Amino acid sequence: MIAALLALSACGSLQTPADSPPPARRDSLRNFSLAGRFSLHHEDHSYIGQISWRHDDGSDELLLSSPLGQALAEIVSEPGGARLTGSDGRVRQAASAEELLQSVVGYPLPLHKLNDWVRGGSAGSGQLTADALGRPLRLQDQGWRIAYEYDDDDPQALPGRLFIELESVLELRLRIDEWRPLPAAKPTP
Repeated sequence: MIAALLALSACGSLQTPADSPPPARRDSLRNFSLAGRFSLHHEDHSYIGQISWRHDDGSDELLLSSPLGQALAEIVSEPGGARLTGSDGRVRQAASAEELLQSVVGYPLPLHKLNDWVRGGSAGSGQLTADALGRPLRLQDQGWRIAYEYDDDDPQALPGRLFIELESVLELRLRIDEWRPLPAAKPTP
């Protein structure tokens, strides 16, 4: 009886191909959400956890969680400024996400560039090396080095893994488990 109920409930959770969203394509992806895991090493400190990120026409919402899913920090960045809400409920604000991260954690992490880097672009300011399929393989951008790995051989695949490094200062590894394209934001009346 229990086995039959489990089998029936499993069938109800399967999506048909028509219900699945189309795969995100690297060249056309502007607005996105992603979910994955991160590892950050800075000086003598190391952090690991989960990341959920929504990038939508100039605004970003990042939720950083522990490996077990407990919210550690939420960062919201919009054209008018940025705020970080910690797990203790304390809110910090700054003119930009970069200023906020510098003041809170003491190291520079260019969030405005990171949204291009995760999609395999440099916004025109870096040196990009492509693989045999034309996908970004390595990027050097103002002292930052980014290496890309993919989960399949699709020429339009989005990266599954990124290794981001600022020489002898910071190392960030991202494992992206899910990409979702988002529609363009509608203008506010």
